[in-house]
Amino acid sequence: FQEVYDKDYQKKFEDNKIWYEHRLIDDMVAQALKSDGGFVWACKNYDGDVQSDIIAQGYGSLGLMTSVLMCPDGKTIEAEAAHGTVTRHYREHQKGLPTSTNPIASIFAWTRGLEHRGKLDGNNSLIRFCSNLEKACIDTVESGKMTKDLAICIHGSKNVKSKDYMTTMDFLDAIVDRLKQIN
Repeated sequence: FQEVYDKDYQKKFEDNKIWYEHRLIDDMVAQALKSDGGFVWACKNYDGDVQSDIIAQGYGSLGLMTSVLMCPDGKTIEAEAAHGTVTRHYREHQKGLPTSTNPIASIFAWTRGLEHRGKLDGNNSLIRFCSNLEKACIDTVESGKMTKDLAICIHGSKNVKSKDYMTTMDFLDAIVDRLKQIN
């Protein structure tokens, strides 16, 4: 990173009154957890994957973390739920057991991709739908309806009860109900 910065970016950074600072990973994790942000954290793939999961959990839930990668041309993006496949929850679902898997990151991955498509195509109806769906997700949680991961943030893992959260399907239904009210 230092070589690339020195060669290609130092002047641009200085012109924009921003800076580059190399930090060891443990120092940066601590900084990220205690700070209010205001920085870009460039990591190699594995470090970025692991550390972003730690930060997401530190601020609530991986179920809220969406990742969007954009090509330099501004036309091509890839949006995904950054939490991976949630294998443990899927195994429970396969057994026919109810799960409380937070779908928000997956929903936002779709809305970010569709919103981008809407911007490229000038499709304001699609852009508005994406905005409304994201608002429906946020409103649903703010109304007290949530999945277990978010209930744990409020009540703690030892105190959370099944009455404090919804199953995945019930939560999705609550989002749909809220979306219908918005539209």
